[in-house]
Amino acid sequence: MVYPIEKLTIMPIIKLWVKKVTGAENLPGEGAAILAANHSSYADHLIIGAYMATEVNRRFHFLAKKEHFQGLQKLWHIYVGAIPLDRKKGGKHALKVALNLLSQGKLIIIYPEGTRTLTGKLQKAKTGVARLALQSRVPIIPIGLKGTFEILPKGKYIPKFKRTVMNIGKPMLFTEYYNKKPTKKLLREVTTRIMKEIARLSKQKYNY
Repeated sequence: MVYPIEKLTIMPIIKLWVKKVTGAENLPGEGAAILAANHSSYADHLIIGAYMATEVNRRFHFLAKKEHFQGLQKLWHIYVGAIPLDRKKGGKHALKVALNLLSQGKLIIIYPEGTRTLTGKLQKAKTGVARLALQSRVPIIPIGLKGTFEILPKGKYIPKFKRTVMNIGKPMLFTEYYNKKPTKKLLREVTTRIMKEIARLSKQKYNY
């Protein structure tokens, strides 16, 4: 049983903010996968994490900016399996750690946009998600979150009691790219395909 204390305390409270989840059958019960979602709020971590732990009973790891690894935040992030990401250095170390975890059959949660949106709309994604998908050769599970921006947008610290919908898409594999050189154009193409699916699931448009 994963996160036993949190399952009895924090996670039931978090799930009060969830109105509906679709596509739960697409979440893997075992084996490595990358869960890629849009990023509007700190609530994103909590909602995806609470669902994975309570409904799928799996531990997970997610990429978090290195600034979160300070003070008491550091202890919590280490406990939940966060991977420190140095955005100034391009996140190479974090991707290396994530690849190692995927090789062990773990789950990685990643936000391709790299940071929370300030408007609630999708931003242009980084290509790290494509690098991770092509090097690990594990499926991408796209997730569209709708409503988390209204719960806790960037700059706010007290959540509003709004309810969110989480739509989970079918696994995406990019086998046709595995033996090709990962050029900037190719990485951008894969990233755009992932983001278009996230946009569809979150009822938005991806215009990049």
